[in-house]
Parts: sequence; C-alpha cells; structure tokens
Amino acid sequence: MLAIMPLNNWLCIHPSSATTDISDTLSLDNRGLAYGDGFFTTMGVIDGQILWLAHHQQRLVSHAEALQLELDSHSVMALLQTHAEQLQQGMLKLMVTRAVQDVRGYGYVPTTSGSACEIWLKSSVMTVTTTEQLRLPDGCLIPMQPISSAICLSSQLACLPPPLAGLKSLNRLDNVLASGELQAIKAKVLEDNIKPSISEGLLRDMSGCWVEGTMSNVFYQLSEQQSSKSASHLDINKNDPNYLDQGQWYTPSMAQAGVAGVMRQVLIDALLTSKHPVIIRSLKDEDLPQLSQLFFCNALRGVMPMSSLTLLSGEVVGF
Repeated sequence: MLAIMPLNNWLCIHPSSATTDISDTLSLDNRGLAYGDGFFTTMGVIDGQILWLAHHQQRLVSHAEALQLELDSHSVMALLQTHAEQLQQGMLKLMVTRAVQDVRGYGYVPTTSGSACEIWLKSSVMTVTTTEQLRLPDGCLIPMQPISSAICLSSQLACLPPPLAGLKSLNRLDNVLASGELQAIKAKVLEDNIKPSISEGLLRDMSGCWVEGTMSNVFYQLSEQQSSKSASHLDINKNDPNYLDQGQWYTPSMAQAGVAGVMRQVLIDALLTSKHPVIIRSLKDEDLPQLSQLFFCNALRGVMPMSSLTLLSGEVVGF
C-alpha cells in the first residue's frame, strides 16, 4: 500500500522500493546536482487526475531515450497516478537523474537499455485552474489566465545541439538568469504602480531569434497575415470560445533552444485538423512590430494572453 507522501518534500520513488526522504539519501555526487545530468516535468492535478497525462508520459519516454536513461514509463505513470489520487488538487514535480557512476568525471557506462537512474517526486497543493476556460477543438478545456503584458528581456538562451535542444533538462541556468531579470523588472513596475502588470518575459536565443518565455512557450499571430486588424483582434477579455480557432497561429521552433513544453504540444495537436494548423516559424526582431496577437502557455497555467509587448527599444506593441 502506498504511504502518505508528505507535501512539499522530495521523495525517492526509484530505485528504492519504499519512498525515502531526499534529505536522508541525496549525495553530493548526485549527477543531477553535479552536472545537471537529468530532466524534470511538472504536472497539474485536478480531481485526482493528472492533466495531459499522455503528453507527460511521452516526455518521459523521449527524454529518457535522448539522455540514454533506463526508465519504465508505464510503471512511473501508474505510481504518479496513485499519488495524484492522494493529492486530489495540486502539482506533482518529477525529477529524473542518472545514477552515480563508477566512471570518474562526466563519463558514464552506456548500456543497451540505458544507464540506471534515480527518480524523485514532490507533491504540492496549489490551484491549477482558473474561473476562465478555453475549449479546444477536441472539446478539452484548458485554463485561461487573466490578460496581462509581456516584455522582451536582454537575457539569452543557450543554443544546444541535438538531442539536447527542446529537452526540459536540469541545465536551466539561462532561464534562472532570465527569471531574475524579469523579477527585477516586475518589482520596479510594482513600485511605480504601472498597469497592466507584466507577467512574462520574451527570450531570444544566441542566434537572435525569439524563442519562448522564462517559464512558458509562446504563440503569436502576424497582422500582415490577416485580412484586417479588426478581423484578427479577438475580445479575449470576454474569453471568446473561438480565440484559438481564428487566424493563423505560429510558434517558434525548439530545434536549437528552448523547451518543447507539454501545453505547446497539446495546442499543436488540438489545432492539427483545424482550418489553421499551427505553423512552426522563427520569430525575429522585424516580426515584433507586426504582432497582432500573443500568448504564452505552460502545462500548469494554461493559456496566458497578452495585451502588449514592450520591445528592447522601449516601444510598446499593443494587441
């Protein structure tokens, strides 16, 4: 029988047969701590069910394959679902690291099935939905956050080679620094009582393309692709049920930087058979003044629509 998992504590769910508190077992030789050798995923839980479960399982499979880790995704997901039923409402965060190796330094011993891993889980109570919901073409509902604004950040994302690009790996220092920059801007905005509030920052990679937010993926529309500005502008304050169905949405490629997020893939899949399937397209400096719609998204917060984007020049593009 599954033991009650203390909230906000990291517990080892593999390889130990019983959950173990991380404070008693984590070694400074842990490869996730020493090298960022691993990955993580965060899952929303509502009414005891993991949201977008199939997409999170696919992340486990693809990331374990990319990093050559031996991981039984079916067993892990079954255990996660049991913990979700226990939690009922909140967030599960799963962290997978390569097991300590006998090889000195960065090296590890590759095997046919992948090297052994350690799997850690944290359960947190939190609200993962809002009063506003968007209905996808397939009938699924996703949270719709209050409208806010975004700003372009000077921080940059590292460009990574295959198969690391797009992974939600434990190497997140570029996001850490970008989030620090955003927090400083938000503190200044709060101090100056500027509205609307800034909730997310747009990041570019080292090649200069704008890729994602500090904690989310980005989707956008271009006014030059629309028959008229008025036709493309939707009343997102009233949570228009056709918000995602009208106009052509684009999202940047994750081929060399950024995280291929779960909600990003949910939206791409949901609109695949619609009149305007999502197009993977680079977002460059010259595109920013032509933006007619912009939203960020992630698996916990759903869709975060923006009313404006402040460029590095200080110019504000309104939607």
